[in-house]
Amino acid sequence: MVKRGYHHGNLRQALVDAALDLIREKGPTGFTLSEAAKQAGVTPAAVYRHFEGREDLIAEAARQGYEIFADLMQYAYDKGQPSALAAFEATGRAYLAFARKHPGHYIAMFESGISVNRTPELAAVAKRAWDVLEKAASDLSQHIPPEKRPPASMFSAHIWAMSHGVVELFARNSPGTQSPFPPEDLLESGIGVYLRGLGLIPPDS
Repeated sequence: MVKRGYHHGNLRQALVDAALDLIREKGPTGFTLSEAAKQAGVTPAAVYRHFEGREDLIAEAARQGYEIFADLMQYAYDKGQPSALAAFEATGRAYLAFARKHPGHYIAMFESGISVNRTPELAAVAKRAWDVLEKAASDLSQHIPPEKRPPASMFSAHIWAMSHGVVELFARNSPGTQSPFPPEDLLESGIGVYLRGLGLIPPDS
């Protein structure tokens, strides 16, 4: 790999970018801080001026990923307005789009074992992303009679889990998990089945 050059003041970001490359290539536990330093074009000692260790570096990559993810989810939600159904479906598709476009961030966020509660900053931005999906679920659930309405947090958790499953199994080239259908179609049809079960879309749509 080509070493990254950096200007005074942005070494921290150069190290995060190097870590993202290594995460995509080797996974979150498949590289050392020395490798990240080498790729960023600095000495290993320089890393410790900015990060306590590899997990600290991955946590910052995850935090930046959640910032991108939350913005993307908000954009999808806004684009679907004023239709609660369109906004909700758009947030599901945004999850898949994010995983494809930002695999390094995605792995740091969801596959590294780093807790979102590691730092207050990471927890706050993760909550911001979750809140968009929960808001979309809450908007849509208003069309369900109160006595049959699931909590918005449960509603959104189901869709998040479905989206995550499609990504993990079929959108990231996992061995032995080839699907005859595009991941987008799997997710859209899965959401459709779920919403029909709640009576939010007609059985024949």
